[in-house]
Amino acid sequence: MEQFYGYFLYLISLATMGGIYAILTLGLNIQWGFTGLFNVGIAGFFAIGAYVSAILTTAPSIRHLGGYQMPYAVSFIAAMLVSACIAWAVGKVCLRLRTDYLAIATIGIAEIFRLILKNETWATNGPRGVSMIPKPFETLPEPWNQLCFLALVILTVFVIYLALEVAHKSPWGRVMTAIRENEIAAKAAGKNVERFRMQGFIFGCMLMALAGAYTAHYLKFIDPNATEPLTTTFLVWVMLIVGGSANNRGAVLGAFAMWTVWSASEILASRLPDELAIRTAYIRIFLIGFVLQIFLQKYPKGFLSETRPHPRAARTPGYSEPE
Repeated sequence: MEQFYGYFLYLISLATMGGIYAILTLGLNIQWGFTGLFNVGIAGFFAIGAYVSAILTTAPSIRHLGGYQMPYAVSFIAAMLVSACIAWAVGKVCLRLRTDYLAIATIGIAEIFRLILKNETWATNGPRGVSMIPKPFETLPEPWNQLCFLALVILTVFVIYLALEVAHKSPWGRVMTAIRENEIAAKAAGKNVERFRMQGFIFGCMLMALAGAYTAHYLKFIDPNATEPLTTTFLVWVMLIVGGSANNRGAVLGAFAMWTVWSASEILASRLPDELAIRTAYIRIFLIGFVLQIFLQKYPKGFLSETRPHPRAARTPGYSEPE
């Protein structure tokens, strides 16, 4: 019986982290799927959200900033707002770049953020990280505390999904698609391309920060190792590619599917012979890459490819596209 209970708790954990990654993937889908922004700095905004929410909710400590003990809702909103402000500043510098140049710039900025968080020990406790982060519903008995946190994550994913579906089918979403497909044509149609690109970048970074905040509270601990690009950038891109870029349902499906594969690869790697144990991390990366290559041979556009909304509103009298 205890064994089945352990499996039950593992499934809850699997679904919780899958939901958090779904938030990350939906954020990336706004940037890449909707607007065509090649952001490889996901880890930086994830880390900002995690540390901001952790600092605002922890008890007083001599090791790092804290002692504010704010409500969870306030800390989540603050994490998103701080990320939005930083994303705006980054966007002012980087969004003039295109494709691979933008990717290089964003990954460089993300590493700068991570190094700041790692070295400013007075604020973040450096490599030792922030511990004893409060977790929503942790006072409830097991397993209800885990189930309630899972419900919070799933509800958040559902609300974000519905909001993005409405946005994608709206005039705003069609302008974003037009910018992604042909920026010059969008400018010729009188659209403020730079403003729309900035909006997509900021909204995506806000969701990445929210996912970081949820992760910090779920693990009750955050340090620079938790924001490694492998798990908070590379894996998120794989999830979006597998699920289907520019498709919100595909982004959610890809997040849950690939997190399950990633977790299964950890179990398989742990059972390897001792002489291969030191190569576990590399073997897991190889397995993910191998699965991705096989999958893309059959589904080059992901599980769920992009579906274009019918612009019915464009035929409505008095309708006008946003500038």
